[in-house]
Amino acid sequence: QVQLVESGGGLVQAGGSLRLSCAASGRTVSSFTMGWFRQAPGKERDFVAALNWNGRNTYYADSAKGRFTISRDNAKNTVYLQMNSLKPEDTAVYSCAAYRGGSIYSTNSYSRWGQGTQVTVSS
Repeated sequence: QVQLVESGGGLVQAGGSLRLSCAASGRTVSSFTMGWFRQAPGKERDFVAALNWNGRNTYYADSAKGRFTISRDNAKNTVYLQMNSLKPEDTAVYSCAAYRGGSIYSTNSYSRWGQGTQVTVSS
């Protein structure tokens, strides 16, 4: 079974950038649509971005459009989330998951969640 491990989070000032990675092991995810979600303290997990197996189709939450870029390197079995112009409201635990069907924007449509990586944006 596939296992996902996120990395790249940290503490950054507002306006800064971070690049998150989601490395898969156990099996290839090159044929899967993959997604990034985030969960702030006391809030529900929200959709951030997703892309299909070849990276040609991307989907973004309104809050991520123009600032975040999702990409993948299937040779490395890894999905990335480049986050620019970060804001304090982007502070959350960011997790990746594999899409299994249904709405691309719903957490219920994903499985094989990673443990997440903390992103903290200071003002």
